[in-house]
Amino acid sequence: MKSELKISKKLIVSEIDCRIYGSFIEHLGRAVYTGIYQPDHISADEDGFRQDVIDLVKELQVPIVRYPGGNFVSGFDWEDSVGKRELRPKRLDLAWRSIETNEIGLQEFFKWTKKVNTEINMAVNLGTRGINAARNLVEYCNFEGDSYWANLRKSHGQEAPYAIKTWCLGNEMDGPWQIGAKTSEEYGRIAAETAKAMKLIDDSIELVVCGSSNSQMPTFGEWELTVLDHTYDYVDYLSLHQYYGNHSNDLPEYLASSLDMDQFITGVVAMCDAIKAKKHSKKQINLSFDEWNIWYHSNEADQAEKPWQIAPHLLEDQYNFEDALVLGCLLITLLKHADRVKIACLAQLVNVIAPIMTDEQGKAWRQTIYFPFAQVATYGRGQVLKSVVDSDFYRTKSFDEVPYIETIAVLNEAELVIFAVNRSSDEAMDFSIAFDDISVSEMIEFSQMSGFDIKAVNTLDETLIQPSASTKINLSEKSLQATLAPLSWNMIRCQIKK
Repeated sequence: MKSELKISKKLIVSEIDCRIYGSFIEHLGRAVYTGIYQPDHISADEDGFRQDVIDLVKELQVPIVRYPGGNFVSGFDWEDSVGKRELRPKRLDLAWRSIETNEIGLQEFFKWTKKVNTEINMAVNLGTRGINAARNLVEYCNFEGDSYWANLRKSHGQEAPYAIKTWCLGNEMDGPWQIGAKTSEEYGRIAAETAKAMKLIDDSIELVVCGSSNSQMPTFGEWELTVLDHTYDYVDYLSLHQYYGNHSNDLPEYLASSLDMDQFITGVVAMCDAIKAKKHSKKQINLSFDEWNIWYHSNEADQAEKPWQIAPHLLEDQYNFEDALVLGCLLITLLKHADRVKIACLAQLVNVIAPIMTDEQGKAWRQTIYFPFAQVATYGRGQVLKSVVDSDFYRTKSFDEVPYIETIAVLNEAELVIFAVNRSSDEAMDFSIAFDDISVSEMIEFSQMSGFDIKAVNTLDETLIQPSASTKINLSEKSLQATLAPLSWNMIRCQIKK
């Protein structure tokens, strides 16, 4: 099997906004408690945060983390999470039917983000609350002058503002599962007025307005158009959420999930631009794909969990090799749309549908999906080049033409980096890359994840599935030829001549 990628430094899709490699920590399951925070753990630092988790998050180079939800935020009173810990109330979290202790709140989470070199993407509650709580939170976090909420922050030990720059206006507000769910008209109005108030306090912040909860919602389309009609002048990004899974155990169909993501992004971009045209606006609304991942393994186990626990074992998907291949395809698709997708959040980061898992008595460890995400987040920096791809195709029940190769090229001042997935289950691929106007001096790295059973997983005791070096590659002055193993995730790094 053969495929070819043609690239040129003249054909640039966009500079990559590093926030496309963001993630998500929600007060859900063990994401916070026994995830990032476990003061009785052997690795806990002076603030109770697990150092083993900190190390793995830093390795991922996540630039922004959405917080504190998610469904959780629609019933959250942010005032519960600040001030002295011993005075904070325990609350019933109706979203996940758990007990929230508020032991970790805004000030502790901010301290954790500094330890892992990331920023906060803060969500406000537009389910059970609204304008007043949101504007007060912005004042508490970002105002440096003499005011009630800023002074309260200072009394809590934080003299300088938190200076949070990215904010989400609620979460999945069209979902019937959401506390305080709304119609598109109801949400559009409250989101617009909340955005106006928040930006009156700090006009440097960027705001993400909720799109429909996923592309299969009956509200999808009408929701985006109505909400944007109300909010277009006051917000900066529209959110997208989508999860994928191999529910029918159909690997060729599952590997085509990125085509669905591609269609979803393209459709939402069209809606944004339709409202731009309707309003005769010069402003462009970009996208925040602030929930995306693979989620299906834990559904049955979650049914058995009893309600009203602290940090129950919820959404703890154990990812296998085929999941890592699909995640790689999804990452490539996000990069293809880097001109409009400026923020994306892998949901979530620790324990809850996550690349990182923890054992409460043992260590933290890397799931299979950790590796493609880490490689793209680390080396996918610079400019995305437009891909001209020649490939054979296969057909699935949902798609008439699925290319056997999923690939993208990223160029920066030092390197040309190629990411690629061979979707074929039984054939190696002769992969040619032509780059007439890019001067490449030498190979830096060619790594593959391949040859594993598609259902194989990593565990606490064994990291079986991870990249390894391959030598099946030849570099010439204007082209490169590599052999991609069947069902493989691949990264090729080449040094650029200076």
